[in-house]
Amino acid sequence: MDLRKTLRGAMWVLASAVALIAATVSYTHIYALARSHGGNVTDARLLPLSVDALILVGELMLLHEADKKGQRYFFGWALVWSGILATLTANVAFGAQFGIAGALLWGWPAYSFILAAAGMVSIVKRQGAEPVVDPVLGIIATNAHEAAMASLRATLEAGNPLSQRQIADRFGLSRADARTIYTSVIPAANGHVLDEEAV
Repeated sequence: MDLRKTLRGAMWVLASAVALIAATVSYTHIYALARSHGGNVTDARLLPLSVDALILVGELMLLHEADKKGQRYFFGWALVWSGILATLTANVAFGAQFGIAGALLWGWPAYSFILAAAGMVSIVKRQGAEPVVDPVLGIIATNAHEAAMASLRATLEAGNPLSQRQIADRFGLSRADARTIYTSVIPAANGHVLDEEAV
C-alpha cells in the first residue's frame, strides 16, 4: 500500500473527527446564545448551521476554483472570513459569561474547527497538485488539463492526435473539458468535430 495515501487518509480521518467534534461544541454554544437572546427552538437550531457551514461552503468554493491561476475569488474569501468571525464571536461570547478564562476556553472549538476545515481543504489541494503522468506517452504535468494538452500536442505533431474520448478517458476528465482542450489545441476544431470518437 502506498505510504503517502495511507498518511493522507489518516490525516483526513483525524481532521474530519476534529472538525466534527469542534462543530458539535460550537453548535451547542450558538444554539444556547440564540435561545437566551429571544430565538425560538427552530431558529436556534438553524442559526449555528448558517454560521459554521458558511466556512465550509467558502472553502469549497476556493478549492473548486483553485486551478484558475492568477484570479482572486473575493466572494469565496468573503464567505470564509464571515463564517470565521461569526463563529469565533459567538463562541467567545458564550464563554465570556465565565470570565476571560471561559472566553478563551470556549472560543477554542471555533478555532480548532477553522483549522481542521482548512486542513482538509489543504489535503485535497495537495492531492490535486500531485504530478499527472500520461500512462502511454510518459508526459508529466502539474495537473490533468496540462497533461492532456501536452499529450494532444505531442500526438498531433506525430500525425495521430488523441480523440476527445481518449483525452477524457486517459486523464479522467469530463467530455466537456476534453472538448475544450481539443479545441484550444486544434483551433480548426472550434465548432466542429474533427475526430469520429468525439461525438
